Amino acid sequence: MYQYDQYDQKIVDERVEQYRDQTNRYLAGDISEEEFLPLRLQNGLYVQRLAPMLRIAVPYGLMSSHQVRKIADISRKYDKGYVHFTTRQNIQLNWPRLEEVPDILAELASVEMHAIQTSGNCIRNTTTDQFAGVANDEIEDPRPWCEIIRQWSTLHPEFAFLPRKFKIAVCGSEEDRAAFLLHDIGLQLVVNDQGETGFQVYVGGGLGRTPVIASLIREFLPKEHLLTYLDAILRVYNRYGNRDNKYKARIKILVRAWTPEVFAQRVESEWAHLKDGPATLNGSEIERVKGFFTLPDYRSIDQTSLDSQVAALAADNRAFSRWLDRNVRAQKQPGYASVSLSLKPAGVAPGDVTDQQLEIIADLADRFSFGEIRSTHNQNVVLADVAKDELFELWQLAKAAGLATPNIGTINDMICCPGGDYCSLANAKSIPVAEAIQRKFDDLDYVYDLGNLELNISGCMNACGHHHIGHIGILGVDKKGEEWYQIQLGGSANKDAALGKVLGPSLSRDAVTDSIEKLLDVYVENRLEGEAFLGTYQRIGIEKFKQRVYGTAS
Repeated sequence: MYQYDQYDQKIVDERVEQYRDQTNRYLAGDISEEEFLPLRLQNGLYVQRLAPMLRIAVPYGLMSSHQVRKIADISRKYDKGYVHFTTRQNIQLNWPRLEEVPDILAELASVEMHAIQTSGNCIRNTTTDQFAGVANDEIEDPRPWCEIIRQWSTLHPEFAFLPRKFKIAVCGSEEDRAAFLLHDIGLQLVVNDQGETGFQVYVGGGLGRTPVIASLIREFLPKEHLLTYLDAILRVYNRYGNRDNKYKARIKILVRAWTPEVFAQRVESEWAHLKDGPATLNGSEIERVKGFFTLPDYRSIDQTSLDSQVAALAADNRAFSRWLDRNVRAQKQPGYASVSLSLKPAGVAPGDVTDQQLEIIADLADRFSFGEIRSTHNQNVVLADVAKDELFELWQLAKAAGLATPNIGTINDMICCPGGDYCSLANAKSIPVAEAIQRKFDDLDYVYDLGNLELNISGCMNACGHHHIGHIGILGVDKKGEEWYQIQLGGSANKDAALGKVLGPSLSRDAVTDSIEKLLDVYVENRLEGEAFLGTYQRIGIEKFKQRVYGTAS
């Protein structure tokens, strides 16, 4: 993984001291609340319903065991002994004291971490596939490109105050595991007819009040022009984006208003002044960054005998077999696999993990996966390089720590925002709904029979729980001061990205789990052999589902 040089470290250290001074001046009354707002936001600090919330950057989801141990220590020392993993691969502290945040940032800086640009109207953390570098379907490892973007975007003076927050995702595989079509800029690595690798550039995706799937504005961008082209896009947006209405300020609104074709023309016109300029990437710089993402020291393993060994263990242990099916994924190195540690056991808020569990994850990473941990868009963590002859031992240790729930990709592997329990923006609570669904569907045989099913929950239209792109999406709404929930069906975050359709009128919290059960009954009754929930929905449409929940079709 990338290691800070003296310049990276100096920037982060100086930022800590700058923010410490700003915080002290705010607490002394020398800086107003309005003046302090953009300063704290660009250092990751929100003021939530009950306490501040600090969002820590995890660049493209990659952490070392040393960093994870530091996060565990910080959560004990400055918080309540747990952290929350977000859908953007970041980490949140839910209970820090405002006056102690500079101390937290200083501790983060000691392990090459920070909270810069995790909030505010700036270019936020760039994300990618949690299996980057090891995925079988990968065209090229996207992590070096994410790092190049990170360095370009961090404290970029021209784009420090954009019309609205800005998110970039890079995908290096055929399958989209980064939801790049739902980002302000989505970059897809592709190979052209000449055998050259470059980027397809998508612009104007996003969720929230106006969910939009991104539009393709350039079929092929040579690698060396990545930063100049990004500069051109951001300049156009920075100049023409709406600053008078935050609900119309996202780049997706500008792209829709102009049409993707006109927006692309404006970008190309701006790029004409930047192309081949000082920000053009040369081969040596690209190779320098790629040099940080080398293969680990894999062992030579007899794949055939190992597969037989693992199969024998699975045959004798049903629980291990279930975990293998759901939480273990093949990767390109023979004899190795990628393991997802579930942060979704029943009764725990999705994505929450304790300080003790963080330390165990760090220990497991050191022992089984070369000291590396990855956070996912689905609020879990991944050990990407586990030798198959160590899978059984890893499973036993992870199970003892509550990290081996075999539910990855199932209805109980849901995405869920903090909701009304924490967030001042939320219309309704999310976590109790998630817990009720987990307890309702606790029969693993039934859950596995349902197959792959994505259920996402958001407490408000900001869509931090990505409800728009869940196969089943749940949105908290306010109805005359009471918490109600709207259900959507048919969303997808994959290459065939789709936005869910509203099923019907909102429901009370007590009615949500029973309604989900009715939706699943319709699926089971109508599915074809081997057909997943989304496939059945796309084939039969929404009316049968609507009729089952509301008693009549409309």
